[in-house]
Amino acid sequence: MNEDFASLLDESLKINNPLQGSVLKGRVIGLENDFVVIDVGLKSEGRVSKREFITPGKELELKVGDSVDVFLERLEDREGMVVLSREKARREESWLDLDRAFQKQERVNGIIYSRVKGGFTVDLGGATAFLPGSQVDIRPVKDVGPLMGTPQPFMILKMDRARGNIVVSRRAVLEESRAEARSDLIKGLKEGQIHEGVVKNITDYGAFIDLGGVDGLLHVTDISWQRINHPSEALQIGQAVTVQVVRFNQETGRISLGMKQLEADPWQGLVERFPVGLKTKGRVTNITDYGAFVEIEPGIEGLVHVSEMSWTKKNVHPGKIVSTSQEVDVQVLDIDMEKRRVSLGIKQCQENPWNDFAAKFKEGDVVTGEAKNTTEFGLFVGLDGDLDGMVHLSDLSWDKPGEEAIKEINKGDKIQVKILEIDIEKERIALGIKQLSENPGAGLFDDIKKGETVTCVVSKVTDGGIEVTVKDNLEGFIKKAELSRDRAEQRPDRFAIGEKVDAQITNVNKGAKKLELSIKARELAEDKAAIAEYGSSDSGASLGDILGAALEASKKKK
Repeated sequence: MNEDFASLLDESLKINNPLQGSVLKGRVIGLENDFVVIDVGLKSEGRVSKREFITPGKELELKVGDSVDVFLERLEDREGMVVLSREKARREESWLDLDRAFQKQERVNGIIYSRVKGGFTVDLGGATAFLPGSQVDIRPVKDVGPLMGTPQPFMILKMDRARGNIVVSRRAVLEESRAEARSDLIKGLKEGQIHEGVVKNITDYGAFIDLGGVDGLLHVTDISWQRINHPSEALQIGQAVTVQVVRFNQETGRISLGMKQLEADPWQGLVERFPVGLKTKGRVTNITDYGAFVEIEPGIEGLVHVSEMSWTKKNVHPGKIVSTSQEVDVQVLDIDMEKRRVSLGIKQCQENPWNDFAAKFKEGDVVTGEAKNTTEFGLFVGLDGDLDGMVHLSDLSWDKPGEEAIKEINKGDKIQVKILEIDIEKERIALGIKQLSENPGAGLFDDIKKGETVTCVVSKVTDGGIEVTVKDNLEGFIKKAELSRDRAEQRPDRFAIGEKVDAQITNVNKGAKKLELSIKARELAEDKAAIAEYGSSDSGASLGDILGAALEASKKKK
Protein backbone atom coordinates (compact mmCIF):
# COMPACT_ATOMS: atom_id res chain seq x y z
CA MET A 1 0.00 0.00 0.00
CA ASN A 2 2.89 2.38 0.89
CA GLU A 3 4.63 1.54 -2.42
CA ASP A 4 1.48 2.41 -4.38
CA PHE A 5 1.25 5.72 -2.59
CA ALA A 6 4.90 6.50 -3.33
CA SER A 7 4.36 5.74 -7.00
CA LEU A 8 1.30 7.99 -7.15
CA LEU A 9 3.23 10.73 -5.41
CA ASP A 10 6.08 10.47 -7.90
CA GLU A 11 3.64 10.70 -10.79
CA SER A 12 1.99 13.74 -9.21
CA LEU A 13 5.32 15.45 -8.73
CA LYS A 14 6.29 14.78 -12.34
CA ILE A 15 3.10 16.40 -13.55
CA ASN A 16 3.59 19.45 -11.36
CA ASN A 17 7.36 19.50 -11.96
CA PRO A 18 8.24 18.62 -15.56
CA LEU A 19 11.96 18.88 -14.76
CA GLN A 20 11.82 15.63 -12.74
CA GLY A 21 13.17 12.71 -14.77
CA SER A 22 15.28 14.91 -17.02
CA VAL A 23 18.93 15.85 -17.32
CA LEU A 24 19.87 19.24 -15.84
CA LYS A 25 22.98 21.39 -15.92
CA GLY A 26 24.43 21.80 -12.41
CA ARG A 27 27.41 23.45 -10.69
CA VAL A 28 29.67 21.84 -8.08
CA ILE A 29 29.51 23.89 -4.91
CA GLY A 30 31.17 21.49 -2.52
CA LEU A 31 33.05 18.18 -1.99
CA GLU A 32 32.06 16.54 1.28
CA ASN A 33 33.48 13.17 2.33
CA ASP A 34 31.97 10.68 -0.15
CA PHE A 35 29.59 13.14 -1.82
CA VAL A 36 29.60 15.95 -4.34
CA VAL A 37 27.20 18.85 -3.57
CA ILE A 38 25.58 20.25 -6.72
CA ASP A 39 23.36 23.28 -7.31
CA VAL A 40 20.86 22.79 -10.16
CA GLY A 41 18.97 26.10 -9.58
CA LEU A 42 16.20 24.65 -7.44
CA LYS A 43 15.21 25.62 -3.90
CA SER A 44 17.73 23.16 -2.47
CA GLU A 45 20.99 21.52 -3.48
CA GLY A 46 21.52 17.86 -4.25
CA ARG A 47 24.20 15.33 -3.29
CA VAL A 48 25.74 12.71 -5.60
CA SER A 49 28.15 9.93 -4.61
CA LYS A 50 31.71 10.61 -5.69
CA ARG A 51 31.80 7.11 -7.18
CA GLU A 52 29.47 8.26 -9.95
CA PHE A 53 32.09 10.77 -11.13
CA ILE A 54 35.09 8.43 -11.06
CA THR A 55 36.12 6.79 -14.32
CA PRO A 56 37.24 3.16 -13.75
CA GLY A 57 40.99 3.04 -13.31
CA LYS A 58 41.27 6.81 -12.58
CA GLU A 59 40.93 9.18 -9.63
CA LEU A 60 38.24 11.85 -9.14
CA GLU A 61 38.90 14.78 -11.48
CA LEU A 62 36.30 17.21 -10.15
CA LYS A 63 36.58 20.56 -8.31
CA VAL A 64 34.30 23.25 -6.95
CA GLY A 65 32.89 25.41 -9.71
CA ASP A 66 32.86 22.67 -12.37
CA SER A 67 29.73 22.35 -14.47
CA VAL A 68 28.21 18.86 -14.69
CA ASP A 69 25.12 17.18 -16.14
CA VAL A 70 22.97 15.35 -13.62
CA PHE A 71 19.68 13.48 -13.69
CA LEU A 72 16.87 14.81 -11.50
CA GLU A 73 15.33 11.82 -9.80
CA ARG A 74 13.21 13.62 -7.15
CA LEU A 75 12.70 17.20 -6.01
CA GLU A 76 13.46 16.37 -2.37
CA ASP A 77 14.19 13.46 -0.14
CA ARG A 78 13.51 13.00 3.58
CA GLU A 79 16.24 15.50 4.36
CA GLY A 80 14.69 18.04 2.01
CA MET A 81 17.50 17.80 -0.57
CA VAL A 82 17.16 17.34 -4.33
CA VAL A 83 17.88 13.71 -5.37
CA LEU A 84 20.36 13.76 -8.26
CA SER A 85 22.30 11.10 -10.19
CA ARG A 86 25.36 11.61 -12.38
CA GLU A 87 25.32 7.97 -13.40
CA LYS A 88 21.75 8.13 -14.72
CA ALA A 89 22.57 11.35 -16.54
CA ARG A 90 25.46 9.73 -18.30
CA ARG A 91 23.31 6.67 -18.96
CA GLU A 92 20.56 8.76 -20.54
CA GLU A 93 23.09 10.49 -22.74
CA SER A 94 24.82 7.30 -23.80
CA TRP A 95 21.68 5.20 -24.34
CA LEU A 96 20.74 7.22 -27.40
CA ASP A 97 24.23 6.85 -28.88
CA LEU A 98 24.36 3.14 -28.01
CA ASP A 99 20.97 2.49 -29.54
CA ARG A 100 22.08 4.10 -32.81
CA ALA A 101 25.27 2.00 -32.79
CA PHE A 102 23.26 -1.16 -32.06
CA GLN A 103 20.86 -0.50 -34.95
CA LYS A 104 23.75 0.13 -37.36
CA GLN A 105 25.89 -2.73 -35.94
CA GLU A 106 28.71 -0.29 -35.24
CA ARG A 107 31.44 -0.71 -32.67
CA VAL A 108 31.33 1.16 -29.38
CA ASN A 109 34.13 1.93 -26.94
CA GLY A 110 34.10 0.81 -23.36
CA ILE A 111 36.22 -0.08 -20.36
CA ILE A 112 36.18 -3.41 -18.50
CA TYR A 113 36.23 -2.43 -14.85
CA SER A 114 35.09 -5.40 -12.73
CA ARG A 115 34.52 -9.13 -12.69
CA VAL A 116 31.07 -10.60 -12.02
CA LYS A 117 29.59 -14.07 -12.14
CA GLY A 118 29.86 -15.41 -15.67
CA GLY A 119 31.82 -12.47 -17.05
CA PHE A 120 32.67 -8.79 -16.59
CA THR A 121 31.03 -5.36 -16.36
CA VAL A 122 31.88 -2.77 -18.97
CA ASP A 123 31.44 1.01 -18.75
CA LEU A 124 30.11 2.28 -22.08
CA GLY A 125 30.44 5.97 -21.35
CA GLY A 126 27.90 5.95 -18.55
CA ALA A 127 25.86 2.88 -19.41
CA THR A 128 26.84 -0.38 -17.74
CA ALA A 129 27.00 -3.47 -19.95
CA PHE A 130 27.63 -7.16 -19.33
CA LEU A 131 30.51 -8.91 -21.10
CA PRO A 132 30.13 -12.76 -20.96
CA GLY A 133 33.36 -14.65 -20.33
CA SER A 134 33.00 -16.45 -23.69
CA GLN A 135 32.92 -13.10 -25.51
CA VAL A 136 36.19 -11.71 -24.15
CA ASP A 137 38.45 -13.18 -26.85
CA ILE A 138 38.55 -15.65 -29.72
CA ARG A 139 40.56 -18.02 -27.53
CA PRO A 140 40.22 -18.57 -23.78
CA VAL A 141 42.11 -15.88 -21.89
CA LYS A 142 43.91 -17.01 -18.74
CA ASP A 143 44.72 -13.50 -17.49
CA VAL A 144 42.27 -10.65 -18.17
CA GLY A 145 44.35 -8.26 -16.06
CA PRO A 146 45.97 -6.45 -19.03
CA LEU A 147 42.49 -5.73 -20.48
CA MET A 148 41.05 -4.21 -17.31
CA GLY A 149 40.82 -0.42 -17.26
CA THR A 150 41.90 -0.11 -20.89
CA PRO A 151 39.56 1.31 -23.56
CA GLN A 152 38.39 -1.51 -25.81
CA PRO A 153 36.10 -1.70 -28.86
CA PHE A 154 32.94 -3.79 -28.41
CA MET A 155 29.93 -4.90 -30.43
CA ILE A 156 26.47 -4.68 -28.83
CA LEU A 157 24.79 -8.09 -28.96
CA LYS A 158 21.60 -7.21 -27.06
CA MET A 159 19.84 -4.13 -25.63
CA ASP A 160 16.79 -3.92 -23.36
CA ARG A 161 16.02 -0.28 -22.51
CA ALA A 162 13.13 -1.16 -20.22
CA ARG A 163 15.30 -3.39 -18.03
CA GLY A 164 18.48 -1.42 -18.59
CA ASN A 165 20.32 -4.50 -19.88
CA ILE A 166 23.15 -4.34 -22.44
CA VAL A 167 25.22 -7.36 -23.54
CA VAL A 168 28.44 -6.69 -25.45
CA SER A 169 31.15 -8.76 -27.15
CA ARG A 170 34.82 -8.07 -27.64
CA ARG A 171 35.20 -11.38 -29.47
CA ALA A 172 32.89 -10.24 -32.31
CA VAL A 173 35.18 -7.26 -32.94
CA LEU A 174 38.26 -9.49 -32.99
CA GLU A 175 36.61 -11.98 -35.35
CA GLU A 176 35.56 -9.19 -37.69
CA SER A 177 39.09 -7.81 -37.71
CA ARG A 178 40.45 -11.32 -38.07
CA ALA A 179 38.24 -12.00 -41.10
CA GLU A 180 39.46 -8.80 -42.76
CA ALA A 181 43.08 -9.64 -41.99
CA ARG A 182 42.57 -13.23 -43.19
CA SER A 183 41.18 -12.05 -46.51
CA ASP A 184 44.09 -9.67 -47.04
CA LEU A 185 46.61 -12.31 -45.94
CA ILE A 186 45.22 -15.05 -48.19
CA LYS A 187 45.29 -12.74 -51.22
CA GLY A 188 48.97 -12.01 -50.80
CA LEU A 189 50.14 -15.36 -49.43
CA LYS A 190 52.96 -17.06 -51.38
CA GLU A 191 55.32 -19.95 -50.75
CA GLY A 192 58.63 -18.82 -49.35
CA GLN A 193 57.19 -15.83 -47.48
CA ILE A 194 58.26 -15.24 -43.90
CA HIS A 195 55.58 -14.35 -41.33
CA GLU A 196 55.29 -13.71 -37.63
CA GLY A 197 52.79 -15.90 -35.84
CA VAL A 198 51.60 -17.18 -32.48
CA VAL A 199 51.36 -20.82 -31.43
CA LYS A 200 47.62 -21.48 -31.21
CA ASN A 201 47.49 -25.21 -30.51
CA ILE A 202 49.90 -28.14 -30.12
CA THR A 203 49.24 -31.73 -31.24
CA ASP A 204 51.33 -34.90 -31.44
CA TYR A 205 52.15 -34.25 -35.08
CA GLY A 206 52.82 -30.51 -35.00
CA ALA A 207 51.57 -27.07 -33.99
CA PHE A 208 48.96 -24.72 -35.44
CA ILE A 209 50.26 -21.20 -35.90
CA ASP A 210 47.98 -18.16 -36.01
CA LEU A 211 49.32 -15.86 -38.72
CA GLY A 212 46.82 -13.15 -37.86
CA GLY A 213 43.46 -14.34 -39.09
CA VAL A 214 44.55 -17.59 -40.70
CA ASP A 215 46.09 -20.76 -39.26
CA GLY A 216 48.94 -22.80 -40.70
CA LEU A 217 50.33 -26.19 -39.69
CA LEU A 218 53.92 -26.40 -38.51
CA HIS A 219 54.70 -30.11 -38.74
CA VAL A 220 56.97 -31.58 -36.08
CA THR A 221 59.58 -32.47 -38.73
CA ASP A 222 59.73 -28.81 -39.84
CA ILE A 223 60.31 -27.29 -36.41
CA SER A 224 64.04 -27.98 -36.25
CA TRP A 225 66.78 -29.85 -38.09
CA GLN A 226 67.38 -31.67 -34.81
CA ARG A 227 65.20 -34.59 -33.73
CA ILE A 228 62.07 -33.50 -31.85
CA ASN A 229 59.87 -36.27 -30.48
CA HIS A 230 57.00 -33.96 -29.56
CA PRO A 231 56.32 -30.33 -30.56
CA SER A 232 55.95 -29.36 -26.89
CA GLU A 233 59.71 -29.91 -26.51
CA ALA A 234 60.34 -26.77 -28.57
CA LEU A 235 57.07 -24.78 -28.48
CA GLN A 236 54.39 -23.64 -26.08
CA ILE A 237 50.92 -22.18 -26.62
CA GLY A 238 51.00 -18.40 -26.93
CA GLN A 239 54.65 -18.31 -28.02
CA ALA A 240 55.54 -15.86 -30.80
CA VAL A 241 57.42 -17.54 -33.66
CA THR A 242 58.85 -16.68 -37.06
CA VAL A 243 57.86 -19.14 -39.78
CA GLN A 244 58.17 -19.60 -43.52
CA VAL A 245 55.36 -20.65 -45.86
CA VAL A 246 56.52 -24.04 -47.18
CA ARG A 247 53.38 -24.96 -49.13
CA PHE A 248 50.08 -23.20 -49.81
CA ASN A 249 47.10 -24.89 -51.44
CA GLN A 250 44.85 -22.25 -52.98
CA GLU A 251 41.93 -24.68 -53.39
CA THR A 252 41.84 -26.10 -49.86
CA GLY A 253 43.35 -23.10 -48.12
CA ARG A 254 45.83 -25.35 -46.29
CA ILE A 255 49.07 -23.71 -45.27
CA SER A 256 52.19 -25.68 -44.36
CA LEU A 257 54.79 -23.78 -42.35
CA GLY A 258 58.39 -24.37 -41.41
CA MET A 259 60.87 -23.01 -38.88
CA LYS A 260 63.94 -25.04 -39.73
CA GLN A 261 63.83 -23.64 -43.28
CA LEU A 262 64.95 -20.31 -41.84
CA GLU A 263 68.17 -21.92 -40.63
CA ALA A 264 71.14 -23.21 -42.64
CA ASP A 265 70.66 -26.77 -43.91
CA PRO A 266 73.17 -28.92 -41.98
CA TRP A 267 73.12 -31.50 -44.81
CA GLN A 268 74.91 -29.11 -47.14
CA GLY A 269 78.54 -30.25 -47.40
CA LEU A 270 77.94 -33.22 -45.10
CA VAL A 271 79.91 -35.68 -47.28
CA GLU A 272 82.93 -33.40 -47.11
CA ARG A 273 82.65 -32.97 -43.35
CA PHE A 274 81.90 -36.62 -42.61
CA PRO A 275 83.45 -38.84 -45.31
CA VAL A 276 82.77 -42.58 -45.20
CA GLY A 277 85.25 -44.22 -42.84
CA LEU A 278 85.59 -41.20 -40.57
CA LYS A 279 85.51 -41.92 -36.86
CA THR A 280 83.84 -39.29 -34.69
CA LYS A 281 81.86 -38.82 -31.50
CA GLY A 282 78.11 -38.55 -31.18
CA ARG A 283 75.26 -38.48 -28.69
CA VAL A 284 72.54 -41.16 -28.52
CA THR A 285 69.18 -39.40 -29.10
CA ASN A 286 66.77 -42.30 -29.51
CA ILE A 287 66.74 -46.09 -29.08
CA THR A 288 64.54 -48.48 -31.05
CA ASP A 289 64.22 -52.26 -31.39
CA TYR A 290 66.38 -52.20 -34.51
CA GLY A 291 69.14 -49.83 -33.39
CA ALA A 292 69.99 -46.41 -31.99
CA PHE A 293 70.03 -42.91 -33.48
CA VAL A 294 73.18 -40.90 -32.81
CA GLU A 295 73.53 -37.16 -33.38
CA ILE A 296 76.97 -36.42 -34.82
CA GLU A 297 76.33 -32.66 -35.13
CA PRO A 298 73.27 -30.43 -34.52
CA GLY A 299 70.55 -31.48 -36.97
CA ILE A 300 72.39 -34.56 -38.27
CA GLU A 301 71.49 -37.98 -36.90
CA GLY A 302 72.66 -41.36 -38.09
CA LEU A 303 71.37 -44.85 -37.40
CA VAL A 304 73.53 -47.44 -35.75
CA HIS A 305 71.81 -50.69 -36.70
CA VAL A 306 71.79 -53.33 -33.99
CA SER A 307 74.10 -55.47 -36.15
CA GLU A 308 76.70 -52.66 -36.08
CA MET A 309 76.66 -52.11 -32.31
CA SER A 310 78.80 -54.97 -31.03
CA TRP A 311 81.10 -57.65 -32.41
CA THR A 312 79.84 -60.21 -29.95
CA LYS A 313 76.35 -59.25 -28.68
CA LYS A 314 74.09 -60.37 -31.49
CA ASN A 315 70.67 -61.04 -30.01
CA VAL A 316 70.58 -58.20 -27.48
CA HIS A 317 68.24 -55.19 -27.43
CA PRO A 318 70.11 -51.96 -28.30
CA GLY A 319 68.98 -50.49 -24.98
CA LYS A 320 71.25 -52.97 -23.19
CA ILE A 321 74.29 -51.77 -25.14
CA VAL A 322 73.80 -47.97 -25.13
CA SER A 323 71.59 -45.49 -23.27
CA THR A 324 69.90 -42.23 -24.29
CA SER A 325 72.16 -39.14 -24.08
CA GLN A 326 75.25 -41.35 -23.86
CA GLU A 327 78.28 -40.11 -25.82
CA VAL A 328 79.68 -42.83 -28.09
CA ASP A 329 82.40 -43.27 -30.69
CA VAL A 330 81.04 -44.06 -34.15
CA GLN A 331 82.31 -44.60 -37.67
CA VAL A 332 80.55 -43.29 -40.77
CA LEU A 333 79.58 -46.33 -42.87
CA ASP A 334 77.38 -44.74 -45.54
CA ILE A 335 75.67 -41.44 -46.46
CA ASP A 336 72.61 -41.32 -48.70
CA MET A 337 72.12 -37.63 -49.55
CA GLU A 338 68.96 -38.29 -51.58
CA LYS A 339 67.17 -40.05 -48.70
CA ARG A 340 69.07 -38.03 -46.09
CA ARG A 341 70.23 -41.11 -44.24
CA VAL A 342 73.50 -41.70 -42.43
CA SER A 343 74.58 -45.20 -41.45
CA LEU A 344 76.92 -45.42 -38.49
CA GLY A 345 78.75 -48.18 -36.67
CA ILE A 346 79.93 -48.47 -33.07
CA LYS A 347 81.71 -51.81 -33.24
CA GLN A 348 84.04 -50.49 -35.96
CA CYS A 349 85.59 -48.21 -33.32
CA GLN A 350 86.53 -51.24 -31.22
CA GLU A 351 89.00 -54.08 -31.68
CA ASN A 352 87.60 -56.89 -33.81
CA PRO A 353 87.76 -60.08 -31.70
CA TRP A 354 87.12 -62.18 -34.82
CA ASN A 355 90.46 -61.15 -36.29
CA ASP A 356 92.18 -61.88 -32.99
CA PHE A 357 90.54 -65.31 -32.80
CA ALA A 358 91.54 -66.18 -36.39
CA ALA A 359 95.11 -65.13 -35.64
CA LYS A 360 95.22 -67.25 -32.49
CA PHE A 361 93.41 -70.39 -33.67
CA LYS A 362 93.02 -72.36 -36.89
CA GLU A 363 90.68 -75.00 -38.26
CA GLY A 364 91.32 -78.37 -36.62
CA ASP A 365 92.38 -76.93 -33.25
CA VAL A 366 90.76 -78.38 -30.15
CA VAL A 367 89.58 -75.76 -27.61
CA THR A 368 87.61 -75.71 -24.38
CA GLY A 369 84.46 -73.64 -24.09
CA GLU A 370 81.35 -73.17 -22.00
CA ALA A 371 77.96 -74.48 -23.11
CA LYS A 372 75.85 -71.32 -23.47
CA ASN A 373 72.44 -72.25 -24.81
CA THR A 374 70.75 -74.73 -27.10
CA THR A 375 68.49 -74.14 -30.10
CA GLU A 376 66.51 -76.37 -32.41
CA PHE A 377 69.52 -76.65 -34.70
CA GLY A 378 72.47 -76.90 -32.33
CA LEU A 379 74.51 -75.84 -29.31
CA PHE A 380 76.26 -72.48 -28.78
CA VAL A 381 79.61 -72.61 -27.03
CA GLY A 382 81.38 -69.59 -25.48
CA LEU A 383 84.97 -69.22 -26.73
CA ASP A 384 87.99 -67.00 -26.24
CA GLY A 385 87.37 -63.26 -26.84
CA ASP A 386 83.71 -63.42 -25.76
CA LEU A 387 82.83 -65.10 -29.07
CA ASP A 388 80.31 -67.88 -29.59
CA GLY A 389 80.74 -70.88 -31.83
CA MET A 390 78.04 -73.37 -32.80
CA VAL A 391 77.96 -77.15 -32.77
CA HIS A 392 75.33 -78.33 -35.22
CA LEU A 393 73.12 -81.23 -34.13
CA SER A 394 74.73 -83.41 -36.77
CA ASP A 395 78.18 -82.76 -35.25
CA LEU A 396 77.37 -83.79 -31.68
CA SER A 397 77.68 -87.59 -31.84
CA TRP A 398 78.57 -90.44 -34.23
CA ASP A 399 76.19 -92.96 -32.77
CA LYS A 400 73.29 -90.89 -31.36
CA PRO A 401 70.79 -88.56 -33.00
CA GLY A 402 71.63 -84.90 -32.30
CA GLU A 403 68.31 -84.38 -30.47
CA GLU A 404 69.32 -87.05 -27.95
CA ALA A 405 73.00 -86.09 -27.66
CA ILE A 406 72.24 -82.42 -26.91
CA LYS A 407 70.13 -83.41 -23.88
CA GLU A 408 73.27 -84.76 -22.20
CA ILE A 409 74.89 -81.32 -22.17
CA ASN A 410 73.89 -78.77 -19.53
CA LYS A 411 74.22 -75.00 -19.68
CA GLY A 412 77.50 -73.95 -18.08
CA ASP A 413 79.27 -77.27 -18.77
CA LYS A 414 82.90 -77.01 -19.81
CA ILE A 415 83.30 -79.02 -23.00
CA GLN A 416 86.00 -79.68 -25.56
CA VAL A 417 85.24 -78.93 -29.19
CA LYS A 418 87.11 -79.03 -32.48
CA ILE A 419 87.15 -75.96 -34.74
CA LEU A 420 85.68 -77.01 -38.09
CA GLU A 421 85.53 -73.60 -39.79
CA ILE A 422 86.31 -69.91 -39.06
CA ASP A 423 84.44 -67.40 -41.25
CA ILE A 424 85.51 -63.85 -40.25
CA GLU A 425 83.36 -62.13 -42.87
CA LYS A 426 80.16 -63.85 -41.72
CA GLU A 427 81.32 -63.77 -38.08
CA ARG A 428 80.73 -67.48 -37.69
CA ILE A 429 82.67 -70.33 -36.07
CA ALA A 430 81.59 -73.92 -36.75
CA LEU A 431 82.48 -76.45 -34.07
CA GLY A 432 82.22 -80.21 -33.67
CA ILE A 433 82.23 -82.63 -30.77
CA LYS A 434 81.99 -85.96 -32.57
CA GLN A 435 85.09 -85.01 -34.60
CA LEU A 436 87.14 -85.40 -31.41
CA SER A 437 86.96 -89.21 -31.95
CA GLU A 438 87.14 -91.56 -34.92
CA ASN A 439 83.95 -92.39 -36.77
CA PRO A 440 82.99 -95.93 -35.71
CA GLY A 441 80.97 -96.25 -38.86
CA ALA A 442 83.79 -95.26 -41.19
CA GLY A 443 83.79 -97.53 -44.24
CA LEU A 444 80.45 -99.02 -43.23
CA PHE A 445 78.72 -97.77 -46.35
CA ASP A 446 81.60 -98.20 -48.75
CA ASP A 447 79.95 -101.21 -50.45
CA ILE A 448 76.41 -99.82 -50.23
CA LYS A 449 74.86 -97.99 -53.17
CA LYS A 450 71.45 -96.50 -53.65
CA GLY A 451 69.39 -98.53 -56.18
CA GLU A 452 71.30 -101.72 -55.44
CA THR A 453 69.31 -104.95 -54.75
CA VAL A 454 70.49 -106.77 -51.62
CA THR A 455 69.41 -109.80 -49.62
CA CYS A 456 68.01 -108.91 -46.20
CA VAL A 457 67.12 -110.92 -43.11
CA VAL A 458 63.86 -109.98 -41.34
CA SER A 459 64.66 -108.97 -37.74
CA LYS A 460 61.32 -107.56 -36.61
CA VAL A 461 57.73 -107.38 -37.88
CA THR A 462 55.66 -104.23 -37.04
CA ASP A 463 52.32 -102.79 -38.13
CA GLY A 464 54.09 -100.21 -40.28
CA GLY A 465 56.50 -102.58 -42.01
CA ILE A 466 59.44 -104.87 -41.32
CA GLU A 467 62.88 -104.22 -39.90
CA VAL A 468 65.73 -106.02 -41.66
CA THR A 469 69.47 -106.59 -41.34
CA VAL A 470 71.72 -106.04 -44.36
CA LYS A 471 75.20 -107.58 -44.59
CA ASP A 472 75.05 -108.58 -40.91
CA ASN A 473 75.80 -105.06 -39.54
CA LEU A 474 73.45 -102.56 -41.15
CA GLU A 475 69.88 -101.91 -40.10
CA GLY A 476 67.14 -101.24 -42.61
CA PHE A 477 63.41 -100.78 -42.78
CA ILE A 478 60.83 -101.66 -45.43
CA LYS A 479 57.60 -99.70 -45.09
CA LYS A 480 54.26 -101.47 -45.43
CA ALA A 481 53.55 -99.76 -48.76
CA GLU A 482 56.90 -100.98 -50.09
CA LEU A 483 56.39 -104.70 -49.27
CA SER A 484 54.88 -105.50 -52.67
CA ARG A 485 53.58 -103.86 -55.83
CA ASP A 486 50.38 -105.84 -55.23
CA ARG A 487 48.28 -104.03 -52.58
CA ALA A 488 46.88 -107.32 -51.35
CA GLU A 489 50.41 -108.50 -50.55
CA GLN A 490 51.38 -105.37 -48.60
CA ARG A 491 50.94 -107.20 -45.27
CA PRO A 492 53.83 -107.27 -42.77
CA ASP A 493 52.41 -110.41 -41.08
CA ARG A 494 53.17 -112.56 -44.15
CA PHE A 495 56.86 -112.26 -43.25
CA ALA A 496 58.61 -114.22 -40.47
CA ILE A 497 61.62 -113.27 -38.37
CA GLY A 498 64.77 -114.82 -39.89
CA GLU A 499 63.23 -114.98 -43.40
CA LYS A 500 65.42 -113.77 -46.24
CA VAL A 501 64.02 -111.26 -48.75
CA ASP A 502 65.48 -109.38 -51.67
CA ALA A 503 64.88 -105.60 -51.69
CA GLN A 504 66.20 -102.51 -53.42
CA ILE A 505 68.03 -99.80 -51.42
CA THR A 506 66.03 -96.53 -51.86
CA ASN A 507 67.83 -94.26 -49.33
CA VAL A 508 71.09 -94.27 -47.35
CA ASN A 509 71.11 -92.29 -44.06
CA LYS A 510 74.75 -92.29 -43.03
CA GLY A 511 74.13 -90.05 -40.03
CA ALA A 512 71.64 -92.46 -38.52
CA LYS A 513 73.44 -95.47 -40.07
CA LYS A 514 70.18 -96.78 -41.46
CA LEU A 515 68.89 -97.91 -44.84
CA GLU A 516 65.48 -97.58 -46.42
CA LEU A 517 64.54 -100.47 -48.75
CA SER A 518 61.68 -101.51 -51.03
CA ILE A 519 60.53 -104.89 -52.34
CA LYS A 520 58.05 -103.07 -54.53
CA ALA A 521 60.85 -101.07 -56.19
CA ARG A 522 62.80 -104.28 -56.82
CA GLU A 523 59.77 -105.94 -58.48
CA LEU A 524 59.12 -102.94 -60.68
CA ALA A 525 62.78 -102.84 -61.68
CA GLU A 526 62.67 -106.52 -62.66
CA ASP A 527 59.50 -105.91 -64.72
CA LYS A 528 61.16 -103.05 -66.50
CA ALA A 529 64.22 -105.14 -67.27
CA ALA A 530 62.09 -108.02 -68.60
CA ILE A 531 60.13 -105.70 -70.88
CA ALA A 532 63.36 -104.21 -72.18
CA GLU A 533 64.85 -107.67 -72.97
CA TYR A 534 61.88 -109.71 -74.19
CA GLY A 535 59.38 -107.33 -75.70
CA SER A 536 57.59 -104.03 -75.77
CA SER A 537 54.17 -103.27 -74.42
CA ASP A 538 53.50 -101.51 -77.74
CA SER A 539 53.54 -104.88 -79.59
CA GLY A 540 50.31 -106.00 -77.94
CA ALA A 541 51.87 -108.66 -75.69
CA SER A 542 50.74 -108.60 -72.07
CA LEU A 543 53.09 -108.40 -69.15
CA GLY A 544 52.14 -112.00 -68.24
CA ASP A 545 53.10 -113.21 -71.73
CA ILE A 546 56.43 -111.45 -71.48
CA LEU A 547 57.22 -112.82 -68.02
CA GLY A 548 56.06 -116.28 -69.12
CA ALA A 549 58.46 -116.21 -72.04
CA ALA A 550 61.24 -114.99 -69.74
CA LEU A 551 60.68 -117.90 -67.34
CA GLU A 552 60.56 -120.44 -70.18
CA ALA A 553 63.81 -119.09 -71.52
CA SER A 554 65.33 -119.35 -68.09
CA LYS A 555 64.32 -123.06 -67.81
CA LYS A 556 65.85 -123.91 -71.18
CA LYS A 557 69.13 -122.35 -70.14
CA LYS A 558 69.20 -124.62 -67.14
